[in-house]
Amino acid sequence: MTLTANVPTKNGSRYLQQLCKHWSHKFKTDFDADRGMIAFPMGPIRMAAGEEALTVTIEPTEDADVDRFKQVVAEHLDRFAFREAPLSFDWH
Repeated sequence: MTLTANVPTKNGSRYLQQLCKHWSHKFKTDFDADRGMIAFPMGPIRMAAGEEALTVTIEPTEDADVDRFKQVVAEHLDRFAFREAPLSFDWH
């Protein structure tokens, strides 16, 4: 299963870098200004920053609580985006 959300923001690059740095002390991460990947225990998180949106893709493991996974990602990104939070996540 793969779930993707296009999150409207002009600060996607900043948020993906902050999230990757935040979790880099616990999990393997790989990121630059445009793309990021976090090897999260519930499954990988991939992000791509565009001019108008941050695309967030999660790939939950079979035993993952999918709703909790989406919530954890959204809550953490909202913390970094406090000036424009809550961000809009339309998962599909």
